[in-house]
Amino acid sequence: MPVEISDLDEKQAAYKAAVDAWVAAIRHEEALASQADHSVTEIDAWEAADDAEEEARGRAKDAKEAYEDALREKFFHF
Repeated sequence: MPVEISDLDEKQAAYKAAVDAWVAAIRHEEALASQADHSVTEIDAWEAADDAEEEARGRAKDAKEAYEDALREKFFHF
């Protein structure tokens, strides 16, 4: 079954959105890591931000894989 351009556009947009979310998660973690408040609360927030960054990274990797798979299907038929 041929891959439709609209499907590729959708997968590309999903990949870009996932990467944008990942970048935002990295920036949030960076902001927390740069604060001068050395409290337990800040450490907990920083650790939670690290977990969120890892999850966002995973979603970006999954979206990239889906987009690449669709491109392979369209151009190489596998």
